[in-house]
Amino acid sequence: MRVEVDPDKCIGSGACVIACSEVFSQDEGGVVILLEPAPGPALHERVREAVRACPAEVITLVDE
Repeated sequence: MRVEVDPDKCIGSGACVIACSEVFSQDEGGVVILLEPAPGPALHERVREAVRACPAEVITLVDE
């Protein structure tokens, strides 16, 4: 699994951080920061939850 984000479309809800703080964070303005673009298998379900939870749909899974 590879994760990509589009910070330009992020609305700063923080849902991704709540779902998987090992992979996602936020800057001072609330915009998503991708901490781990290739999370290990133990985090895959939580990353998928972050994708489902993101109201702006800025998280994309590649090579899943």
